[in-house]
Amino acid sequence: MQKILNTTGVSMQNKDSAASYFRSLREQIIAAFEALDSTPFVRTKWNHHSGGGGEMGVIRGTVFEKGAVNFSAVEGTKLPMQEKETPFFATGVSLITHMMNPLMPTVHMNVRYIETKEKWWFGGGYDLTPMGFPNDDDTKHFHSVAQEAIGEDLYSKWREEASEYFYIKHRKKERGVGGIFFDKYAPNTFEEGLSLVQSVGDSFLPSILPIYERKKDLPYSKEEKIKQNMLRAHYVEFNLIYDRGTKFGFQSGGNPEAILCSMPPTATW
Repeated sequence: MQKILNTTGVSMQNKDSAASYFRSLREQIIAAFEALDSTPFVRTKWNHHSGGGGEMGVIRGTVFEKGAVNFSAVEGTKLPMQEKETPFFATGVSLITHMMNPLMPTVHMNVRYIETKEKWWFGGGYDLTPMGFPNDDDTKHFHSVAQEAIGEDLYSKWREEASEYFYIKHRKKERGVGGIFFDKYAPNTFEEGLSLVQSVGDSFLPSILPIYERKKDLPYSKEEKIKQNMLRAHYVEFNLIYDRGTKFGFQSGGNPEAILCSMPPTATW
């Protein structure tokens, strides 16, 4: 494969393959969510100050009180939280759902690729957060799809990493029922890494759509909606205090509206 350098000096030989897959994955997810809700996404493009940019996609309907499925491909001269100048390229898809029906859990997914002159790696995962109404069948299905997609060894390792990462320290609890989480995954070849990330990304819709199809028409009470908003507050706390993606987005000069798409439409304390 021909090695290409962009204007920042970052080796870009793999960026097109990663970004192309992430764009395709995003479109598949948007199409599936629009079909579930019969509501179109509102898309908003944005430019990054040092190169590249992205597109927000937000849905507000009758099934999704608010959902966001975003794509970005940006470059810069310094990775966030690094002391020295390190030209980089970063691309990925991130999404969040906040459901109208409180019996439907929130789901989060992120897959990403980052490259500098010296190294490259993948990261991401997905996790499920019932907003006050956990369901054993939902949890079993969600985890079984992830396990089948990546195999027992990686699933066991990345499920444990998810439990550690998605822990709300000041609440002394996990924010949901877990999932998989991995960071700085760099196997022997780029192709091997991309193949694994494709397995993660392609398994996302099978992990969540059956749950949403079963529950979207269930009746719910005012009291259940109140409880959902109380649990959403904990979700806000995690994302603003602990989430690395939120910190990376702000510190790399990302679009604030796109970064804060993860926030629920309402929450109460």
